[in-house]
Amino acid sequence: MGISKKVFEFLKKLAKNNNKEWFLKHKYTFDERHNEFKEFLTAVNAELIKTDDIDSHRAYRIYRDVRFSKDKTPYKSHFSGFFKRATAEKRGGYFVHLQPGNTFVGGGFYGPNKEDLLRIRLEFSQDSAEIREILGNKEFKKTFGQLRGEEVKTAPRGFGIEDPAIDLIRKKQFYVMREFTDKEVLSDSFLHEVNHSFKVLRPYFDYMSSVLTTDLNGESLI
Repeated sequence: MGISKKVFEFLKKLAKNNNKEWFLKHKYTFDERHNEFKEFLTAVNAELIKTDDIDSHRAYRIYRDVRFSKDKTPYKSHFSGFFKRATAEKRGGYFVHLQPGNTFVGGGFYGPNKEDLLRIRLEFSQDSAEIREILGNKEFKKTFGQLRGEEVKTAPRGFGIEDPAIDLIRKKQFYVMREFTDKEVLSDSFLHEVNHSFKVLRPYFDYMSSVLTTDLNGESLI
């Protein structure tokens, strides 16, 4: 199960004709291509549940929320989907973004609430050896590069600029991405590579889940 050229062809046309009249005229084609993407997500999920507990997966809607955006184009020019990990003990989720010239997969914590953010920072400050080992793993770095996310400019309140883990503590988001060329997306190995990427991400999720479900003494919070 892979992604056909027809999916990219439709998304390219949608990007050039991002209006309601054109979309309604080609609604049948959209349904076909979006269903193909959803079938791909189902195939990913079938492999993912072999190595992780997944609560659900879904494809996001094509319609943009334009209420607070200067860009009033009504439709996204990409397909995307999400896999939610199951139970309160497993945090994080896997993400797929499919778009001509801008396809990527990954996951992490894009908008942790203030309690989770503080807990993560305190853990890094207390001991960053384990997270650095995960991020420094050869296969992890080959697949995702480095940890991404917005950062504060200096040190968050309550933390010192001289903290050995300040490079991690500065972050407000904690996620990773693996980018794919269009040729890679359309290849027979794309499904395998997506699932491989998610397997590589699993130790990071397990670590962050442990942090977010325990206190600094390692006592369970759930």
